Amino acid sequence: MMYTQCPECLTIFKLVDEDLAAAHGSVRCGHCTAVFDALRTVTGQLPPEPIEYLVAHAPQGAPPRLELPVFRPNPAQTSLFAEPAERKRATERSSLPTFAAARRRARTRRNWPWLLGSALLLLGLAGEIAWANQAYWISDGRVRAWLDPACAKLGCRLPLRRDAATLRLLSRDIRAHPSVPGALIISATLRNDAAFAQPYPTVDITLSDLDEKRVAMRRFQPREYLSDTRAIGGGLIAGASTALVFEVADPGKDAVAFEFKFE
Repeated sequence: MMYTQCPECLTIFKLVDEDLAAAHGSVRCGHCTAVFDALRTVTGQLPPEPIEYLVAHAPQGAPPRLELPVFRPNPAQTSLFAEPAERKRATERSSLPTFAAARRRARTRRNWPWLLGSALLLLGLAGEIAWANQAYWISDGRVRAWLDPACAKLGCRLPLRRDAATLRLLSRDIRAHPSVPGALIISATLRNDAAFAQPYPTVDITLSDLDEKRVAMRRFQPREYLSDTRAIGGGLIAGASTALVFEVADPGKDAVAFEFKFE
Protein backbone atom coordinates (compact mmCIF):
# COMPACT_ATOMS: atom_id res chain seq x y z
CA MET A 1 0.00 0.00 0.00
CA MET A 2 1.24 3.53 -0.84
CA TYR A 3 0.22 7.07 0.09
CA THR A 4 0.35 10.46 -1.62
CA GLN A 5 -0.80 14.02 -0.84
CA CYS A 6 -2.76 16.55 -2.93
CA PRO A 7 -0.73 19.80 -3.11
CA GLU A 8 -3.89 21.93 -3.31
CA CYS A 9 -6.07 20.78 -0.39
CA LEU A 10 -3.33 18.70 1.41
CA THR A 11 -5.60 15.64 1.56
CA ILE A 12 -3.62 12.39 1.93
CA PHE A 13 -4.88 9.47 -0.14
CA LYS A 14 -4.21 5.75 -0.13
CA LEU A 15 -3.42 4.33 -3.59
CA VAL A 16 -2.13 1.20 -5.29
CA ASP A 17 0.30 0.64 -8.15
CA GLU A 18 -2.56 0.44 -10.71
CA ASP A 19 -3.50 4.04 -9.82
CA LEU A 20 0.04 5.22 -10.55
CA ALA A 21 0.38 3.27 -13.80
CA ALA A 22 -2.96 4.40 -15.26
CA ALA A 23 -1.76 7.91 -16.24
CA HIS A 24 2.01 7.75 -15.59
CA GLY A 25 1.66 9.08 -12.05
CA SER A 26 -1.00 11.76 -12.71
CA VAL A 27 -4.09 11.45 -10.50
CA ARG A 28 -7.16 13.59 -9.70
CA CYS A 29 -7.97 14.64 -6.15
CA GLY A 30 -11.29 13.23 -4.94
CA HIS A 31 -11.79 16.26 -2.67
CA CYS A 32 -10.90 19.35 -4.74
CA THR A 33 -10.68 17.64 -8.21
CA ALA A 34 -7.16 19.04 -8.80
CA VAL A 35 -4.87 16.96 -11.05
CA PHE A 36 -1.41 16.42 -9.60
CA ASP A 37 1.69 14.19 -9.82
CA ALA A 38 1.25 11.46 -7.19
CA LEU A 39 4.87 10.34 -7.61
CA ARG A 40 6.14 13.60 -6.11
CA THR A 41 5.06 12.67 -2.55
CA VAL A 42 4.42 8.92 -2.89
CA THR A 43 5.52 6.95 0.15
CA GLY A 44 5.05 3.45 1.50
CA GLN A 45 4.65 4.51 5.13
CA LEU A 46 2.95 7.49 6.76
CA PRO A 47 4.91 9.63 9.20
CA PRO A 48 3.76 9.77 12.84
CA GLU A 49 0.77 11.96 13.62
CA PRO A 50 0.01 14.79 13.59
CA ILE A 51 0.61 14.76 9.81
CA GLU A 52 0.77 18.07 7.95
CA TYR A 53 2.86 17.43 4.88
CA LEU A 54 4.30 14.38 3.19
CA VAL A 55 7.95 14.81 2.25
CA ALA A 56 8.31 15.62 -1.47
CA HIS A 57 10.94 13.64 -3.36
CA ALA A 58 13.78 15.77 -4.67
CA PRO A 59 14.19 15.54 -8.48
CA GLN A 60 17.33 13.80 -9.73
CA GLY A 61 19.29 14.64 -12.83
CA ALA A 62 19.66 11.00 -13.90
CA PRO A 63 17.20 8.13 -13.53
CA PRO A 64 18.01 5.71 -10.68
CA ARG A 65 19.71 2.43 -11.59
CA LEU A 66 17.90 -0.79 -10.64
CA GLU A 67 20.18 -3.46 -9.22
CA LEU A 68 17.87 -6.24 -7.92
CA PRO A 69 16.63 -8.33 -10.90
CA VAL A 70 13.71 -10.70 -10.36
CA PHE A 71 13.17 -12.31 -13.79
CA ARG A 72 14.62 -12.08 -17.31
CA PRO A 73 12.67 -13.89 -20.10
CA ASN A 74 14.46 -15.68 -22.93
CA PRO A 75 14.03 -13.61 -26.19
CA ALA A 76 13.87 -16.80 -28.27
CA GLN A 77 11.03 -18.19 -26.16
CA THR A 78 7.63 -17.26 -27.61
CA SER A 79 5.65 -18.54 -24.64
CA LEU A 80 6.59 -18.63 -20.98
CA PHE A 81 4.55 -21.70 -20.11
CA ALA A 82 4.13 -23.90 -23.21
CA GLU A 83 6.71 -26.46 -24.24
CA PRO A 84 8.00 -26.43 -27.86
CA ALA A 85 6.11 -29.63 -28.73
CA GLU A 86 2.86 -28.21 -27.37
CA ARG A 87 3.31 -25.00 -29.38
CA LYS A 88 3.83 -27.02 -32.59
CA ARG A 89 0.64 -29.04 -32.02
CA ALA A 90 -1.30 -25.85 -31.32
CA THR A 91 -0.09 -24.40 -34.62
CA GLU A 92 -1.18 -27.52 -36.48
CA ARG A 93 -4.64 -27.41 -34.87
CA SER A 94 -5.08 -23.72 -35.83
CA SER A 95 -4.49 -24.27 -39.59
CA LEU A 96 -7.58 -24.53 -41.83
CA PRO A 97 -8.62 -27.95 -43.21
CA THR A 98 -8.13 -28.48 -46.94
CA PHE A 99 -11.85 -28.32 -47.80
CA ALA A 100 -12.25 -25.06 -45.84
CA ALA A 101 -9.28 -23.45 -47.62
CA ALA A 102 -10.68 -24.48 -51.01
CA ARG A 103 -14.08 -23.02 -50.12
CA ARG A 104 -12.46 -19.72 -49.11
CA ARG A 105 -10.56 -19.51 -52.43
CA ALA A 106 -13.81 -20.19 -54.31
CA ARG A 107 -15.58 -17.36 -52.46
CA THR A 108 -12.72 -15.00 -53.32
CA ARG A 109 -12.99 -15.85 -57.02
CA ARG A 110 -16.77 -15.27 -56.98
CA ASN A 111 -16.35 -11.80 -55.41
CA TRP A 112 -14.73 -10.17 -58.44
CA PRO A 113 -18.05 -9.20 -60.14
CA TRP A 114 -19.10 -7.36 -56.99
CA LEU A 115 -15.76 -5.58 -56.80
CA LEU A 116 -15.98 -4.57 -60.46
CA GLY A 117 -19.55 -3.34 -60.01
CA SER A 118 -18.57 -1.29 -56.96
CA ALA A 119 -15.69 0.30 -58.88
CA LEU A 120 -18.03 1.22 -61.76
CA LEU A 121 -20.55 2.73 -59.33
CA LEU A 122 -17.81 4.82 -57.72
CA LEU A 123 -16.68 6.06 -61.13
CA GLY A 124 -20.26 6.96 -62.01
CA LEU A 125 -20.70 8.83 -58.73
CA ALA A 126 -17.48 10.75 -59.31
CA GLY A 127 -18.68 11.68 -62.80
CA GLU A 128 -22.03 12.93 -61.47
CA ILE A 129 -20.28 15.06 -58.84
CA ALA A 130 -17.94 16.53 -61.47
CA TRP A 131 -20.89 17.27 -63.79
CA ALA A 132 -22.86 18.96 -60.99
CA ASN A 133 -19.86 21.22 -60.30
CA GLN A 134 -18.87 21.79 -63.92
CA ALA A 135 -19.06 25.58 -63.56
CA TYR A 136 -16.36 25.44 -60.90
CA TRP A 137 -14.07 23.14 -62.91
CA ILE A 138 -14.47 25.18 -66.09
CA SER A 139 -13.52 28.40 -64.28
CA ASP A 140 -10.58 26.88 -62.38
CA GLY A 141 -7.34 27.92 -64.06
CA ARG A 142 -5.45 24.71 -63.20
CA VAL A 143 -8.18 22.47 -64.60
CA ARG A 144 -8.69 24.73 -67.60
CA ALA A 145 -5.03 24.31 -68.56
CA TRP A 146 -5.81 20.61 -69.18
CA LEU A 147 -9.28 21.02 -70.62
CA ASP A 148 -8.44 23.57 -73.33
CA PRO A 149 -5.82 21.42 -75.18
CA ALA A 150 -7.98 18.31 -74.84
CA CYS A 151 -11.04 20.10 -76.20
CA ALA A 152 -9.00 21.56 -79.08
CA LYS A 153 -7.99 18.04 -80.14
CA LEU A 154 -11.55 16.74 -79.84
CA GLY A 155 -13.03 19.68 -81.72
CA CYS A 156 -15.33 20.78 -78.89
CA ARG A 157 -15.86 24.25 -77.44
CA LEU A 158 -15.81 25.03 -73.75
CA PRO A 159 -17.80 27.86 -72.13
CA LEU A 160 -15.86 31.00 -71.27
CA ARG A 161 -14.12 31.16 -67.93
CA ARG A 162 -15.79 33.35 -65.33
CA ASP A 163 -14.08 35.35 -62.58
CA ALA A 164 -16.23 38.20 -61.29
CA ALA A 165 -13.42 39.41 -58.99
CA THR A 166 -11.43 40.61 -62.02
CA LEU A 167 -14.23 42.88 -63.30
CA ARG A 168 -13.57 46.55 -62.50
CA LEU A 169 -16.17 49.31 -62.41
CA LEU A 170 -14.41 52.36 -63.88
CA SER A 171 -17.30 54.85 -63.71
CA ARG A 172 -21.02 55.02 -62.95
CA ASP A 173 -23.80 57.60 -63.18
CA ILE A 174 -27.53 57.91 -62.55
CA ARG A 175 -29.91 60.47 -64.05
CA ALA A 176 -33.57 60.95 -64.87
CA HIS A 177 -34.76 59.33 -68.08
CA PRO A 178 -35.08 62.03 -70.75
CA SER A 179 -38.15 60.58 -72.44
CA VAL A 180 -39.86 58.25 -69.95
CA PRO A 181 -41.50 59.88 -66.91
CA GLY A 182 -40.83 58.16 -63.57
CA ALA A 183 -37.78 56.30 -64.87
CA LEU A 184 -34.02 56.48 -64.35
CA ILE A 185 -31.04 55.73 -66.57
CA ILE A 186 -28.04 54.15 -64.83
CA SER A 187 -24.84 53.99 -66.84
CA ALA A 188 -21.49 52.42 -66.00
CA THR A 189 -18.16 51.51 -67.61
CA LEU A 190 -16.90 47.99 -67.00
CA ARG A 191 -13.38 46.62 -67.65
CA ASN A 192 -12.16 43.00 -67.72
CA ASP A 193 -8.82 42.85 -65.88
CA ALA A 194 -8.49 39.08 -66.33
CA ALA A 195 -5.95 37.54 -68.71
CA PHE A 196 -8.77 35.74 -70.52
CA ALA A 197 -12.12 36.58 -72.09
CA GLN A 198 -15.08 35.97 -69.83
CA PRO A 199 -18.85 36.16 -70.25
CA TYR A 200 -20.74 39.35 -69.53
CA PRO A 201 -21.83 39.23 -65.91
CA THR A 202 -25.21 39.27 -64.26
CA VAL A 203 -25.47 42.76 -62.73
CA ASP A 204 -27.25 43.46 -59.43
CA ILE A 205 -28.11 47.15 -58.88
CA THR A 206 -29.20 48.19 -55.39
CA LEU A 207 -30.66 51.62 -54.56
CA SER A 208 -30.51 52.77 -50.94
CA ASP A 209 -31.43 55.80 -48.81
CA LEU A 210 -29.30 57.99 -46.53
CA ASP A 211 -29.37 55.31 -43.79
CA GLU A 212 -28.03 52.72 -46.28
CA LYS A 213 -31.36 50.88 -46.17
CA ARG A 214 -32.31 49.12 -49.38
CA VAL A 215 -35.02 50.95 -51.30
CA ALA A 216 -35.02 48.93 -54.53
CA MET A 217 -32.98 46.21 -56.24
CA ARG A 218 -32.95 44.84 -59.79
CA ARG A 219 -30.95 42.04 -61.39
CA PHE A 220 -30.05 42.34 -65.09
CA GLN A 221 -29.01 39.48 -67.35
CA PRO A 222 -26.61 40.29 -70.23
CA ARG A 223 -29.44 40.17 -72.79
CA GLU A 224 -31.25 42.91 -70.83
CA TYR A 225 -28.46 45.50 -71.06
CA LEU A 226 -26.80 44.43 -74.36
CA SER A 227 -28.61 44.40 -77.67
CA ASP A 228 -25.81 42.79 -79.72
CA THR A 229 -26.21 39.01 -79.36
CA ARG A 230 -22.83 38.40 -81.04
CA ALA A 231 -21.11 40.45 -78.35
CA ILE A 232 -22.87 38.38 -75.70
CA GLY A 233 -21.64 35.14 -77.27
CA GLY A 234 -18.04 36.34 -77.64
CA GLY A 235 -17.82 37.69 -74.09
CA LEU A 236 -15.73 40.56 -72.81
CA ILE A 237 -12.16 40.09 -74.03
CA ALA A 238 -9.14 40.49 -71.75
CA GLY A 239 -8.34 44.14 -70.96
CA ALA A 240 -11.39 45.46 -72.84
CA SER A 241 -13.91 47.99 -71.50
CA THR A 242 -17.60 48.31 -72.30
CA ALA A 243 -20.40 50.75 -71.52
CA LEU A 244 -23.47 49.43 -69.69
CA VAL A 245 -26.82 51.20 -69.71
CA PHE A 246 -29.77 50.24 -67.50
CA GLU A 247 -33.30 51.64 -67.47
CA VAL A 248 -35.11 51.32 -64.14
CA ALA A 249 -38.23 52.69 -62.51
CA ASP A 250 -37.63 55.70 -60.22
CA PRO A 251 -38.19 54.46 -56.62
CA GLY A 252 -38.61 58.03 -55.34
CA LYS A 253 -36.60 60.71 -53.63
CA ASP A 254 -35.42 58.35 -50.88
CA ALA A 255 -33.03 56.62 -53.31
CA VAL A 256 -29.85 58.67 -53.00
CA ALA A 257 -27.17 55.99 -53.47
CA PHE A 258 -26.71 52.98 -55.70
CA GLU A 259 -24.39 49.96 -55.75
CA PHE A 260 -23.27 47.48 -58.44
CA LYS A 261 -22.55 43.80 -57.89
CA PHE A 262 -21.31 41.39 -60.60
CA GLU A 263 -21.95 37.64 -60.66
